[in-house]
Amino acid sequence: MLEVIDFSKKYRNNKNYSARHIHFTVDAGEVVGLVGSNGAGKSTIIKSIIGVLPYTEGTIRVGGYDVAKQPEQAKKLIGYVPDDHSVYEKLTGREYINYMGSLYGATKEQKKYVTEQLASRFEIAYAIDAQIAGYSHGMRQKICILGALVHEPKLWILDEPMVGLDHQTMALLCEYIRGYATGDRSVLFSSHNLEVVKKTCDKVVFIRKGEVANIVDLTADKEFDLNGYYTELNEVNRDA
Repeated sequence: MLEVIDFSKKYRNNKNYSARHIHFTVDAGEVVGLVGSNGAGKSTIIKSIIGVLPYTEGTIRVGGYDVAKQPEQAKKLIGYVPDDHSVYEKLTGREYINYMGSLYGATKEQKKYVTEQLASRFEIAYAIDAQIAGYSHGMRQKICILGALVHEPKLWILDEPMVGLDHQTMALLCEYIRGYATGDRSVLFSSHNLEVVKKTCDKVVFIRKGEVANIVDLTADKEFDLNGYYTELNEVNRDA
């Protein structure tokens, strides 16, 4: 579902690469976590995948479509939850979901399912017709999640989705992520919460200083010490 092949990104007027020679895949039915310290390059990778940032070198394909050469086809397959949870504050929750659905060509049935069934599941149905400007941080996170799911994307991408969520909502989101990645649907998310990564992901891509430090298949190595390895990786990063 996702192929990142020898991807590199250098920002203008910056002599150093923010991401260099990144290579990993996300298969259909798979949940993959991007893990790394702040500034490691995770958001740069994600924003390049979704087409927000042009990249310097390499190839990114979503569902077989080249993000640089076939951006419209690739983006239609993606549902994205940003780390800043920015939304149109003057819209109500329902208006926002319907608007996002219209952008991605969602059906009336898909919009109705999200505004009724999914909103209830994420405990935001009571505020679905209230203006987003009055939403709390957690509520905005939830409405971003629903807006990203309205067209049933093949590749659901979340950038630090657990920050600011209460324990109950975190558990619900983990369960939904795990259940969503079935058939030809996949999930990619970045997170600092290693417990969430351990419980949710099939595979983990460790990013260090803009490069892939390691890729671990958790389905093959269920006893892998995620916390120990992450601590060791950060110590190496500090020493470097």
